[in-house]
Amino acid sequence: MTATTPGTPTARAGEPTRRPRKAKPDAGGDPGLSHRAWWTPYLFLAPGLVMVVLFSLWPFVNTVILSFTDAQILRGGSFVGFDNYDRAFADPDFWVATGNSVLYLVVVVPCLVFLPLALAVLVQTKIPGIGFFRSAFYTPVIASAVVVGLIWQWVLRSDGLVNTVFQEIGVVSGPIPFLTDSTMLLVSAMIVTVWKGLGYYMVFYLAALGNVSTSLYEAAAIDGAGPVRRFFSITVPQVKPMMLLVGTLSAISALRVFTEIYILGGESGGPGGGARTLPFLIRQVGLGFAGETGYAAAISILLFLLTLVFSLLGRRLSKGDES
Repeated sequence: MTATTPGTPTARAGEPTRRPRKAKPDAGGDPGLSHRAWWTPYLFLAPGLVMVVLFSLWPFVNTVILSFTDAQILRGGSFVGFDNYDRAFADPDFWVATGNSVLYLVVVVPCLVFLPLALAVLVQTKIPGIGFFRSAFYTPVIASAVVVGLIWQWVLRSDGLVNTVFQEIGVVSGPIPFLTDSTMLLVSAMIVTVWKGLGYYMVFYLAALGNVSTSLYEAAAIDGAGPVRRFFSITVPQVKPMMLLVGTLSAISALRVFTEIYILGGESGGPGGGARTLPFLIRQVGLGFAGETGYAAAISILLFLLTLVFSLLGRRLSKGDES
């Protein structure tokens, strides 16, 4: 006599034993998708993919195509090969704008790598009221770039706050041409960019500093290391990957700067256009009814390649640091 489990059907004498049926997998091969089609997840991805293609991929491809034509705003162009690129390399305005963009990067990036780090170390201290200072330093980040530019225009103009104070205390005899000299205008725009970016990158460093073990600082303090020694021996090495990331992001932003130059220097980009950057030149070339879309597209591609070089350089430095 064989024992049977309660609830289990038993076969009658003379009848073959029936085995339980297995669930048949669907067309996709996954039994979990038996009640839905395999392509259902792609329906959820479709809206995002369509947006990326329409507003990112296609504009880039279209810009590449336009850069090989003589297209203008109100008419289509014909294929001209590399004429637009040859014209750019022979254009003095292009080289002035390129020089200003690279100078902007060389000055702004180190400031946005080290100053926010020092600021993050200061505001990391747990003292009463430190939350107010964190919010105050972050306020320029959430302010509109146009509003920030107008505020600094009022501060730096000939009869503005800085010149008025300097002349009253006898530091200068006449107004400093912050906005009427090309070099000073470029420096003023750099100051605005750094001031606006301090709080943004400070948050990056605060997140990185939160992962640094306090035991390292305690051990260094026991060995007699002072604040400066602990900063360069512990803080900087521990947040070096974040410094490389901030350097890459700030370099890309520096090459794309436009609003600060436009607000402070006007539509001409300063006296004689001497403070124009590459994005500013692209706008001037491609704007208006006679705008040269093909030439502007060629400058855009050159700006993209310049940005790509610095992005790959940052990636290369990051990989070298990890190894």
